[in-house]
Amino acid sequence: MIAARRAVADHARGFLPDDEAMALHRAATSVAGPILEVGAYCGKSAVWLGDAAEGRTVVFSVDHHRGSEENQAGWEHHDPTLVDPVVGLMDTLPFFRQTIFDAGLEATVVAVVGPSATVARWWATPLGFLFIDGGHGVEPARADYLGWTPHVAVGGLLAIHDVYPDPSEGGRPPYEEIYRPALASGQFEEDVALSCRSLRVLRRVQTAPAVLRCAT
Repeated sequence: MIAARRAVADHARGFLPDDEAMALHRAATSVAGPILEVGAYCGKSAVWLGDAAEGRTVVFSVDHHRGSEENQAGWEHHDPTLVDPVVGLMDTLPFFRQTIFDAGLEATVVAVVGPSATVARWWATPLGFLFIDGGHGVEPARADYLGWTPHVAVGGLLAIHDVYPDPSEGGRPPYEEIYRPALASGQFEEDVALSCRSLRVLRRVQTAPAVLRCAT
């Protein structure tokens, strides 16, 4: 990544440490096919993914831009400067768009604005790389797993942020509702060489088994 683009990523508000960002970039560079991230916030991870994709594929960045549960007023990660004073709700979309513009990635990173579960329900394009960093509550994490992982092509990668097997290190839903079910399904195996701390990278090794339906 060029220095100017990395400076843009560093300036963007977000919760992606440098070592995990570089690991995300390395993993996204290693595969072919479209890239999709769930959870854009202000665009920090999208810059890293966009840099990895530039000239060879596209990044779809899915977010409703109203902030996750932990971003709302009264919660630890609330940023009042991200609240739209007109409607009184979080709105990170203008900040995301500015970040992508400043990084020179508007031709590579496509914002998809809407609830993750709704977009996933109508999604049809196989993905070479899926990065899940959306809502960290139980229900949002479970919905992201169920809605998006079926779209990862065999040989493609599933990256999950904030995976903490030890409860003392952080919240559990990305670990319990995405990481563990993915491994238990037998469809994914962890690529330890690509993983970094709370960023866990899994490779899809087989498709879901067909569901047999009895004739009526």
